[in-house]
Amino acid sequence: MRVGLSCGELGLLTPPTLCLSHRCNNSTLSKIHRHPSPLIYPNYAAHNNRLLASASSAPSLGGSGAEYSEQLLDVGPKKKKKEIAGIDQDELVDPKILADLDSCFCEFKGVHIHHKICDAESQPQNMLQSQTVSLQIKKLGYPMILLHGFGASVFSWKQVMKPLAEVTGSKVLAFDRPAFGLTSRVNLSRHLSSEMEDTKPLNAYSMAFSVLATLHFIHLLNAEKVILVGHSAGSLVAVNTYFEAPERVAALILVAPAIFAPLTTPKIVKENQSRHDNQMKEDNSSIRKNPILGLFKMLSKVSKYIAEAITQMMKQTIDILNFLYRKLLSAILRSSLAIMLVRMAIDKFGTAAVRNAWYDPKQVSEHVLGGYTKPLRTKDWDRALVEYTAAMLLDEEYKTKPSLSKRLHEISCPVLIVTGDTDRLVPSWNAERLSRVIPGASFEVIKQCGHLPHEEKVEEFISIVENFLRRLVSDPNEQYLQAAI
Repeated sequence: MRVGLSCGELGLLTPPTLCLSHRCNNSTLSKIHRHPSPLIYPNYAAHNNRLLASASSAPSLGGSGAEYSEQLLDVGPKKKKKEIAGIDQDELVDPKILADLDSCFCEFKGVHIHHKICDAESQPQNMLQSQTVSLQIKKLGYPMILLHGFGASVFSWKQVMKPLAEVTGSKVLAFDRPAFGLTSRVNLSRHLSSEMEDTKPLNAYSMAFSVLATLHFIHLLNAEKVILVGHSAGSLVAVNTYFEAPERVAALILVAPAIFAPLTTPKIVKENQSRHDNQMKEDNSSIRKNPILGLFKMLSKVSKYIAEAITQMMKQTIDILNFLYRKLLSAILRSSLAIMLVRMAIDKFGTAAVRNAWYDPKQVSEHVLGGYTKPLRTKDWDRALVEYTAAMLLDEEYKTKPSLSKRLHEISCPVLIVTGDTDRLVPSWNAERLSRVIPGASFEVIKQCGHLPHEEKVEEFISIVENFLRRLVSDPNEQYLQAAI
């Protein structure tokens, strides 16, 4: 039988010169094995020993090919997958690819905002025991807009959208703010350069953008007024939207609001003009009687003017230092180091933070964790989160406005504040203090509940909202809503 391999292919058991000139048959191969000629191949013994040593570690030709294939595949080191909070980071995708069947997208100022709408008309009537109350509430006809908190998304409202649509008898809309959920991640440098015609390009991650986006959705719903429901940091968006357009907000429902309540109730101090005038008259008469006192008064005024000039100079210096500080902080926040730190923080504490937000961390299912970590599959999620943080710390427009905590007493629409008694992120005592600052605010505490009442205690949350709306309809003193009925 003819062997279809050259001697070199069979392990170089014969001298190379023989392999170059002809093919070997079995008899030739056998002969060379039995009688290797030192004249032809003087170093044959040493060469054969090396080949035998290597052959002992090589796979046999007669064995299974699987072992040999595995060795060929394992030639190089395996590349370790990059994961953040259990989400593969090697293949990030466009947010729209991750959308659900009921997901919607609309473009607002160059940002594709992900949102969902639930209409009461498409839902079955399954609340017979409260049908009369629901009919009364439906007279209002106000849609609801739900505003999620930091790190959350439309997913957070999944369990309550349909029940709230039934309670209000109108549409309920929830949308993902930029940097969260499935709303597109904006490359800020490109986004701002595309709006160079504007004197002040709008930062997509700023509070101003979130407020304008909320007003955009009010227009999209074709509603004169809406009820704004804000959770945690979403409460900031709700309240700021109210101050931006109070005529468009029928009521505010603040769930575990991340709004710092002032320690003291603001008081309006009025100056007694008559007393001031009397004091001026007394000073003038005393100056005429005592010239030294007049000189002292004049020197005091000069010193006052000098102090004001120095203060103005110091203020300008502080403004310059503040500007340089903000520039430095902005550069640090938008650096590669900041992005790396964000990725590390999300990987280490992301899922733990979700569990810690619940009263009982053991009740957090894999489905819930999957809903919160799903946005980590989108492109540039890490850079967007850094840009959002920078915008919150460096938001020029809202820094120049009066502090929100100093304006809370100006809210005149109906307000409901809901909190869990075991909220580890925003203490319930802060929510209670907030209810005392806002005139006429209702305050409700859900027992054995953490930072997410609308996820942990769905039925109790819906009942509290329904009772709040019922009181607004039945209270004859509530003129704010009665005008719309």
